[in-house]
Amino acid sequence: MKRLLFIIALLIFCGIGAVSYYYFYRVTKPQRIAIQCLGKYNADRLNQVKEAIIQYYGVEVEVYEPKPMPKEFFVNIKSPRYRADSIIKHLKSIKPDSVDLILAYTSHDISSTKRGPLGQVKEPKSKYLDWGIFGLGYRPGPSCVISDFRLNGKNETQTILRLKKVALHEIGHNLGLSHCENDQSCFMRSAAEKISTIDAVNLNLCDVCRKRVFN
Repeated sequence: MKRLLFIIALLIFCGIGAVSYYYFYRVTKPQRIAIQCLGKYNADRLNQVKEAIIQYYGVEVEVYEPKPMPKEFFVNIKSPRYRADSIIKHLKSIKPDSVDLILAYTSHDISSTKRGPLGQVKEPKSKYLDWGIFGLGYRPGPSCVISDFRLNGKNETQTILRLKKVALHEIGHNLGLSHCENDQSCFMRSAAEKISTIDAVNLNLCDVCRKRVFN
C-alpha cells in the first residue's frame, strides 16, 4: 500500500513539474542554424529542408561541407544503424559560436533507446533498446538529427514533406518545445511510433506552440 501511494505521489509530482516546465521554460528563437550532412544524403531534399527552416523560423541557414558519418556511431544490434544520441553529442562539440543550432541530415538509418517515465528501457527491451527513429532533438539543446531512411513515401513530394515536418519538429525541441497535446495537427505532436502521424500533422505549429516561439 505504501509503495502504491509513493508511486501515485511521484507521478503527480512529475506531472506538475512537466506542466510547469512546459509553460515557464523560456523559448529563445534562434537567429542562425547550420545543417551538417553526414554520410549518405539527398541534395535536393537537403535544399528543400533548408528552405523550409528559413521560411518557417525566419532564420539564416548555413549548409556546411558534407562529412563522413563517424564509424564509432555505428551499431548492428537489430540492423545496421547509427546512434542518434552520439550524433547529437558530436554536433554539440563541433558547433561554432556563430550559429545557435546545428542540425545533422543523413540518409542512413538512425536509432535511440526508448525509455519509460522513470528512465528504464521500455518493454520489450529487444524492441526498444535500439529503436529506429525519424529524428532526435533534446529539449532544450543546440543540436538535433534527422534521417530520411524511414520517411520514403509513395512519391518524392510526400517524402520531402515528411522530412520537412521532422526537421521543424526536432528544431522545435531544441528551442524548448515539448510534444504538443493541444492540437492534433501541430507538427510538435508526438509521432507515437507511426509514420501516419507525421502525414496527419500540418507544416505548422498550433497557436499555443507558435506563441511560445514567436512572441
